[in-house]
Amino acid sequence: MKVEVWSDFACPFCFIGKQRFETALEQFVNKDDVQVVFKSFELDAHAPKSVDHDVHDMLVEKYGMSREQAIAMNNNIGKEAKDEGLAFQFDSIQLTNTFDAHRIAKYAMNLGKERILQDFFKAYFIEGRHLGDHKTLIELAVQAGFNEAEIRHVLDGDDYAEEVRADEEVAQQLGATGVPFFVIDRKYALSGAQSSDTFLQALTTAWKDSEPLQLLNDTTMDSTDTCSDGACSIK
Repeated sequence: MKVEVWSDFACPFCFIGKQRFETALEQFVNKDDVQVVFKSFELDAHAPKSVDHDVHDMLVEKYGMSREQAIAMNNNIGKEAKDEGLAFQFDSIQLTNTFDAHRIAKYAMNLGKERILQDFFKAYFIEGRHLGDHKTLIELAVQAGFNEAEIRHVLDGDDYAEEVRADEEVAQQLGATGVPFFVIDRKYALSGAQSSDTFLQALTTAWKDSEPLQLLNDTTMDSTDTCSDGACSIK
């Protein structure tokens, strides 16, 4: 069974949803037969790399709320994150463009090293790192065990740019208007940071639907009223 997950490193609910989904997956009986593929999605593809205001003022500007309301909203998200063992530090978040981070993530996942996703989320929401800065991306990648020269090569060119854009195009085709967005076997979809119980129920439902057809009668006994091998048996 295949689960595709669209997310952005600048999305708090993507980090929370990732934690909840992984908790559900650990409880899923058939977890070893589930392939999880993370996909790229930018909340704002035109976001600048450097911003002179914080995440609270970003909400003020975007939604027309007061700064106090913005802080309260982020505090509520922080409480949800804390329930999943994540200590978000909204005051130190550095708003930026995540496109290059997605390109490095693509490079890492092609090598089978998806741990970089967790590192990037942690760097952005907990450590206050500048995820749009090439120096930061190189440091994080090297800490994760990647070759510095290869990371620089990716960042200096346009490697994996097409792959990131392709993910975003597919998300649009599937009807994703926001993230996180979870798709199971291209048949079931869940939008948002659902509870672990909801994710577990979705996995269970999709698994049952993907199981082979089950014959209800006992085929070990002589079958009657059936035709096989060019002949029919009737008793």
